[in-house]
Amino acid sequence: MQKYSKQTRLLLAVDCIIFGFDGDTLKILLIKRSFEPQKDNWSLMGGFVQPKESLDQAANRILKQLTELQGVYLEQLHTFGNTKRDPIERTVSVTYFALIDINKYQTQLSKDYHAEWFPLKRVPKLIFDQQEMVEAAKKRIRYKAAMHPILFELLPGKFTLPQLQTLYESVFNTPIDKRNFSKRVLATGLLIKQNDKDKAGSKRGAYYYQLNMQNYYAKFQAFMNFIPNPDSLLH
Repeated sequence: MQKYSKQTRLLLAVDCIIFGFDGDTLKILLIKRSFEPQKDNWSLMGGFVQPKESLDQAANRILKQLTELQGVYLEQLHTFGNTKRDPIERTVSVTYFALIDINKYQTQLSKDYHAEWFPLKRVPKLIFDQQEMVEAAKKRIRYKAAMHPILFELLPGKFTLPQLQTLYESVFNTPIDKRNFSKRVLATGLLIKQNDKDKAGSKRGAYYYQLNMQNYYAKFQAFMNFIPNPDSLLH
């Protein structure tokens, strides 16, 4: 097989950043690294791309191998190529991120690599430049969520307005006025009010809502965001 002459070879890796919401807290999925360097430290789901794999195939294989998660939508985020990011060999990493409902995938999660959910506000120290990867993913999600209703991917089939508000406050890391938020959300026509209530938080309870899937897809590109002045919150 022909090869380009006088070229230095390097390793190509993928790292998967999985965000999840359990109805109360926005979290990130981490594993214990199983080999040196930094063995047993907390890490994203990562591994090397094989010669006959595409990047997408590698990301899905690695995610399934390390967590047993499959059928998760992964979106390519950014390429990290600092020459000193890996102390062993020159390694370029392509990152992916996903948004999932934790409760939907909880039973699928493997414990072989000590996969564990951490609240996004209490993430332990990560290996190499992975904290930079997480910050880049958070910024991308804020940017997209300000224009499109993508955060509904994190919610269960039925949810309350307080749960939805908690999710948006967690993503944008800012408090949101309850009355203004509810007014904006209901004005989108994206939600269908249910007859039953969640009474776990109070005697009065909060009505459940479901996403109107027809309106969701119709309005995805023309979304009235829930966040006032979102541009100021994207940094």
